[in-house]
Amino acid sequence: MAPAITPVTTSDSAPQATTVVVIGGGIVGLMAALALAERGVPVVVLEKGRIAGEQSSRNLGWIRKMGRDVDDLPLAMASERLWQAMHERVGGDVGYRQAGILYLARAEAEMAGHRAWLDAVRVAGLDSRLLGPMDIDRLVPGGTGGWVGGIHTPSDGRAEPSLASSAVARAALAKGAIIVEKCAVRGLSMAAGRVDGVVTERGEIRCRHAILAGGLWSRRFLGNLGVSLPTLPLVASVVRTAPMEGPTDIAVGAPDFSFRKRTDGGYTITQRGGFVAPLVLDSLLLGHRYLPMLRAQWKNVRLSLGRALLDDLALPRRWRDGALSPFERVRTMDPPIHQGLNDEALRNLAAAWPIFEGAAVAESWAGMIDVTPDSLPVISPVAKLPGLTLASGFSGHGFGTAPGAGQLAADLAMGEVPIVDPSPYRLDRFT
Repeated sequence: MAPAITPVTTSDSAPQATTVVVIGGGIVGLMAALALAERGVPVVVLEKGRIAGEQSSRNLGWIRKMGRDVDDLPLAMASERLWQAMHERVGGDVGYRQAGILYLARAEAEMAGHRAWLDAVRVAGLDSRLLGPMDIDRLVPGGTGGWVGGIHTPSDGRAEPSLASSAVARAALAKGAIIVEKCAVRGLSMAAGRVDGVVTERGEIRCRHAILAGGLWSRRFLGNLGVSLPTLPLVASVVRTAPMEGPTDIAVGAPDFSFRKRTDGGYTITQRGGFVAPLVLDSLLLGHRYLPMLRAQWKNVRLSLGRALLDDLALPRRWRDGALSPFERVRTMDPPIHQGLNDEALRNLAAAWPIFEGAAVAESWAGMIDVTPDSLPVISPVAKLPGLTLASGFSGHGFGTAPGAGQLAADLAMGEVPIVDPSPYRLDRFT
């Protein structure tokens, strides 16, 4: 089960027509809706299950510039500025804390990677700096050491997935947006060669623009319309501890664990070096595109052949607008927890900081991430479907960049000056 989010009262019905329909009620779709509502644009968000029911409530909550691809850094920096003002913007707590992020290195090769990244982004003027073992002991006391060094960005931060989507949704509602849960979009209606509406399980809604922010479901939605979006799933398992004393408020990432303080006093912990890659039909169709990534990350990926393949094959890849869609068959993707990875994370963390030996696990969950071949999202018009803007494929980075990504999607949909250069995120880079 996903972690509980702060409840939001949404609408039971949608209007027959609006200006923009946002397909998907995750954090990116909600940010896009807020940006549109603030401009006075009529907007309806349609969510097949419940808002933030999938990865938007299951992620780690990190908001970082550190380690971002050079092309992705402007979006991360724009999103950070928006996160800093989010409390005032939405009139509620999103759990944002600018407490810094620290990456640790056990080997000199890892430090070389941090140095190379720092050199590549030096023109951006970030406050990231390399650390030695004594610096790490000072910033995160009580550890057993053994680190070659690390890299620290004090201006990076975190927010709470259990609070943020709800606060953004309430703010969008207050500004005139309409949000409807348990209302799957089956397809698009076209007129004069462009989007004229969306076809839902409850009927059609006319619109001038649509924004597809469907996360891991966007590939299947677009495939039914003859558009290819290359994404594959990865599953991360996560632990939440009960409130406890800890060594730091800095979010810390090591090669085989990560932890960060929560506003409820506990810690969110994961095996940072371990993901499950469920083998599905798309693994065969798209796997060759991911070979460079697999060669670089093979130690971190645990291949899984089992129930996921059968479940995937049971869902249709083609359907008519009047037929039951995959999005009604699976309202919420709830992958199984990999207990072995969670146990590894806790064991590795306790070996490095013994204070965590007594950590009480309050909750565990897993989340499915949609990953593109280059780990950059697609935030782009869809040329084959004029009037449709895509915002998906965030590869595990969507929460942190959601404010900028949602605004960029809104900018592109409405033909306004984009918040950042959208060219790194265009869909046609894959063709």
